[in-house]
Amino acid sequence: MRAIVISKPGGPEVLQYTEVADVEPQRGEIRVRVRATAVNRADLVQREGRYPAPAGVPADIPGLEYAGDVDAVGEAVTDLKVGDKVFGLVGGGSYAEYIIVHSRATSKMPNHLSYEEAASFPEAFITAYDAMVSQCRLSAGETVLISAAASGVGTAAIQIAHAIGARPIGTTRTAAKADRLQEFGLKDVIVNGDTTFAEDVLKLTNGIGVDVTLELVGGEYISQDLQCTAPRGRIVLVGLLAGASCKFNLGMLLSKRLELRGTSLRARPLEEKIVIAQTFSKSLVPLIGAGKLKSVIDKTFPLKDAAAAHEFLGQNESFGKVVLTV
Repeated sequence: MRAIVISKPGGPEVLQYTEVADVEPQRGEIRVRVRATAVNRADLVQREGRYPAPAGVPADIPGLEYAGDVDAVGEAVTDLKVGDKVFGLVGGGSYAEYIIVHSRATSKMPNHLSYEEAASFPEAFITAYDAMVSQCRLSAGETVLISAAASGVGTAAIQIAHAIGARPIGTTRTAAKADRLQEFGLKDVIVNGDTTFAEDVLKLTNGIGVDVTLELVGGEYISQDLQCTAPRGRIVLVGLLAGASCKFNLGMLLSKRLELRGTSLRARPLEEKIVIAQTFSKSLVPLIGAGKLKSVIDKTFPLKDAAAAHEFLGQNESFGKVVLTV
């Protein structure tokens, strides 16, 4: 089969489109003929040699999500059959024509979705829902701050917040992205050319602050998050685009009785991933099927041009997802 392989740590040029060994499903597994996948920040960091793949997935083939057709089933698989259209998350390896997935860790695609649309959903929407709702208990009537709101996870988080009756507030680095976010339906957008936004958030919340902060950037943003999250609020760190270290006031964390947690999906054990996939199927796929949650795709590339897709995402100018067709 053909796949994109990381030949060595480096820039986009180290991605090679080449032949690799075929894969076969084992007991409880399915083989998916991948029709589309998507590019995520984690793929770029893995390519640079700073985010190794977890055990059990290809070490040199990136890719965290997929949409495609069940091509073969292993023993004891009863809930899926050859020809079913499925989509979901994997720990790696989806930049390929075929991928092996546990049968309980995938979801059936709504009939009206294209493969490209379907491939743009899993990582962004599962990440946002797991962080905001499953972990931080965001509920109707609450307010959530979303950093990097124009990103794939950001645009997913906005839609999920609206769907559950919460109020989203987003930050973005440019006025152009702010305009697109408002067109997208985000009423409250803060343009933060640097790392300061806490004062603006407090103004938008009458000095109270937000109930939940979805932190997709990291670094010095954490200090701002502490300032503009309401007492007994919840902050969840998902990304480290601005760096893995920062200085912040521990006294504020204590006095406001805040929760500050970090989260990652990729390295979780299989049973947790199965629970996450089942939550996706029950809580989000029906909303996707009903058209209440939409794919947001900025640009699509063929798999062989994955290097160009990585270069495009690395420019930090995208709005929504970057998709690869296979």
